Amino acid sequence: MTNLLLISAFFLSGLLGIIVIPNILLVSHKKKLFDIPDARKVHNTPVPRLGGLAFFPAILITVFVIDAIGMFPIFGMEIRDQIETQTFLFLFAGMTILYLTGEVDDLVGLGYRYKFIIQTIAAVLIVLSGTYMHSFAGLFGIEEVPAWLGIAASIFIIIYITNAINLIDGIDGLASGLSIISLLTLTALLIMHSSFTYILLAIATLGILCVFWFYNVFGNARKGHKLFMGDTGSLTLGFILSFLVLHICQADNTASAVTNNWKIIVALSSLLVPLFDVVRVSLHRIRKHRNPFLPDKNHIHHKLMRAGMTRVRSVLITIIAIDVFFIVFNAVLADKINSTILLLIDITIYTAIHIVINYFIRKNNGGPSYIPVEELAKSEPELAKELGLDKTQGVILNDQSVILNDSEESDSSVILNVSEESDSSVILNGSEESEKDK
Repeated sequence: MTNLLLISAFFLSGLLGIIVIPNILLVSHKKKLFDIPDARKVHNTPVPRLGGLAFFPAILITVFVIDAIGMFPIFGMEIRDQIETQTFLFLFAGMTILYLTGEVDDLVGLGYRYKFIIQTIAAVLIVLSGTYMHSFAGLFGIEEVPAWLGIAASIFIIIYITNAINLIDGIDGLASGLSIISLLTLTALLIMHSSFTYILLAIATLGILCVFWFYNVFGNARKGHKLFMGDTGSLTLGFILSFLVLHICQADNTASAVTNNWKIIVALSSLLVPLFDVVRVSLHRIRKHRNPFLPDKNHIHHKLMRAGMTRVRSVLITIIAIDVFFIVFNAVLADKINSTILLLIDITIYTAIHIVINYFIRKNNGGPSYIPVEELAKSEPELAKELGLDKTQGVILNDQSVILNDSEESDSSVILNVSEESDSSVILNGSEESEKDK
């Protein structure tokens, strides 16, 4: 009977996606709520970016309805205890905060500092429920950890995973595809030993995500059938994945230490590609004396395209194949070798992959990874503020400034200096700037 409920959850969540997503597309096109192509984006056609609006409601409705049905005596489900109820109340409170934050960012834009603060608040809500790491799975020789260290590490992991999913969302199907692979892995681990509600959460998320993935990958943008998840979707997904990973990382008293460590390693391995990519990209930006929180074209999908992969789906398949490789590789070796050594092997393999990619980038003359700061300022409000660019008035206020044309109907252009790395300049059309700000 439990299996029947879980199967029903998958289809109910998917059905809600089939109902809601077309209506999101309809509203987005009527109100012209598009993700406009710019210097750092792969797509060249305006696409609605509000697909993530469907995630939280579909997941919430599915979990509540199926969980409530499961309480009927016919299904023989145990009534959950107070601690589990409290855990999920904190989870949904955090999800609500991030869902609303993502909506604001998708509609009007929100600086990375504000998003970081809100993510921290949401992470604190999770650890308040008692969901935090109790063990480091033997990493660096550390097994059991005190509560204060486990709580601090858990807050970091929640923010880390949430941002990793958010930042890897750069081409069609990538963030959702990697999340589907991770959810399948986490569901398998949860089935080994966990309560019904945690499995239900994973299955409900999987249901809506599969429907979205179909629209995102196979939808025709010119016919109005394609949409992106936006920050609303990526923040919601990252938060759920981090919660499930932390739950698995909590020690299972009925299993051996070896089994617990194996589950922790496999759970984290399901997200290894986005987690490694965040670290590599951040270090690259710091090495180039750039703000690590501002975007560039150095994520793994950008690099593969610069290396010569012109088809987005080829890039998608390649990255998913790398992710699956790490899951299988670590699952086979996790109970055979030390976790620290395994991590070093993973880092070595991942580094070798990028050495090969870099070789083909040079061979293919794939171009630089940076984006001119003035181009970034058009889509990054905090950077525009740091540069002294008032987007509402169309004026750069600092000493290096020139006046931008603030007329929405003007076809005149203005020349801006590209960046500190180049003496060349580019021409930005004033009317296009104004049109984007509307």
